[in-house]
Amino acid sequence: MPELRLTEIFYSLQGESTTVGLPTVFIRLTGCPLRCVYCDTTYAFQGGKKWSIEAILEEITHYKTRHITVTGGEPLAQKECLMFLDALVEKGYQVSLETSGALDVSAVNEQVKKVMDLKTPGSGEMDKNLFSNIDSLTARDEVKFVIASKQDYQWAKKVTEEQGLSDLCEVLFSPCMGKQSPAELADWILRDQLPVRFQLQLHKVLWGESPGK
Repeated sequence: MPELRLTEIFYSLQGESTTVGLPTVFIRLTGCPLRCVYCDTTYAFQGGKKWSIEAILEEITHYKTRHITVTGGEPLAQKECLMFLDALVEKGYQVSLETSGALDVSAVNEQVKKVMDLKTPGSGEMDKNLFSNIDSLTARDEVKFVIASKQDYQWAKKVTEEQGLSDLCEVLFSPCMGKQSPAELADWILRDQLPVRFQLQLHKVLWGESPGK
């Protein structure tokens, strides 16, 4: 039976995206090829525990929700992730995949909602963006920009407009906590009349930086 290395499985409210606030099971895979300067899940870079796909599917039956988020780390760094996503879809779950946008998403099950995080200049990993992934986006998917400065905002605005992202899928602008004022970002979006969704990380508003929330 194929295995995945997991950092944690936990049940919480979805803190981001268009399903914010919904009870969700989070499955955090271990490992990431990126090192974003503002990363809030560095504990998922290494370690973890191997789980068979069968064991993961059994574990999540203990929760009543049908909403599953596969996150990391970078889930697609483990080749077995694609098979796991297929298995979740076959079980009837509503699945979202949080991915960095640095690895190819073209083989991801079309019923999985891809939440792709395009890396801004402030991340330190902008050169890792795989812009060909935009060709694989559908209306069910989302693109997220973490905004840490005015420079990040201007860059994200330019990419959104040049790539026509708002015509493809939902676009999320999220302030980097501790680096970018949420109110200031909201003002910029309104001033420029951008067709994007402003989002705060609900889990951080509720529980701060506590892992497993």
